[in-house]
Amino acid sequence: MQLKTGWYHLIALMIAIVWGTTFVSTKILLIAGLSPEDIMFYRFVLAYMGILLGGKSQLFAKSMKDEGLFLLLGIFGGSLYFITENQAVKMTLASNVSLLVSIAPVLTAILSHFFLKNERLRRSLVIGSFIAFVGVVFVVFNGSFVLEMNPWGDLLSIAAAFCWAFYTILLKRVSHRYSILFITRKVFFYGILTILPFFYLNPLTMDTAILFRPEVWINLLFLGLIASLACYFLWNLCVKHLGAIYTTNYIYIIPLVTLITSSLIINENITTIALFGAFLILTGVSLAEKGERFVR
Repeated sequence: MQLKTGWYHLIALMIAIVWGTTFVSTKILLIAGLSPEDIMFYRFVLAYMGILLGGKSQLFAKSMKDEGLFLLLGIFGGSLYFITENQAVKMTLASNVSLLVSIAPVLTAILSHFFLKNERLRRSLVIGSFIAFVGVVFVVFNGSFVLEMNPWGDLLSIAAAFCWAFYTILLKRVSHRYSILFITRKVFFYGILTILPFFYLNPLTMDTAILFRPEVWINLLFLGLIASLACYFLWNLCVKHLGAIYTTNYIYIIPLVTLITSSLIINENITTIALFGAFLILTGVSLAEKGERFVR
């Protein structure tokens, strides 16, 4: 049974909250000795195993063209996205990454305007996106206005944002012709398949002394079963019912959650400017999706 539109907005918000905590989990795993490729591989294997328990479904798409689209979804939403994002977290500040990856909604809106016939750049969306992005800047800077730059890490963050924008657009093209369960399973499968060549250069970490450490397996389970399996399935569902632009706009919430999580775990201070940024984010997201209520 299809839910009311408001429920999909709430689900998208909850996903953004979960994904906002993944930067901290990824940082913990990198410090523990796992590589960016290790983290992506293990989280997707766990997610794929979990989705297989949900029952069997068709193995292949209806056409070779669609199978090719699923391959691209696995690359842009799986292997390439997480390699660029995880490597960026390793090379630069997590706050830098969360800020720069948050340009994905803007990129999605612009690219969707050209690639998707039913996605238009409404005035409320443009203004709301701008307000939310300004809020992201305030939150990430957290009042200090000092951003420690690592050019390669920041470029990888922008690359990750482009990957997610393309993933969302491609997802919209197949979401009305295949079940969400099938789409999610194919994304995990091709994500795992396309990460394997990277292990020729950097072998997969299989050291049990590392993998069995509580902070490692707990964070891997969280990333695999919750942040990947559950959230990918629900995110794909939201894109199907809300559209690529309006769903992706909730990514603006992620830096806010990252800020709060960092404060709770590593005792970083939340300043007045950061709270003002949080207000701008919520205001911007609300304004950006306001027009959607009048066109459905």
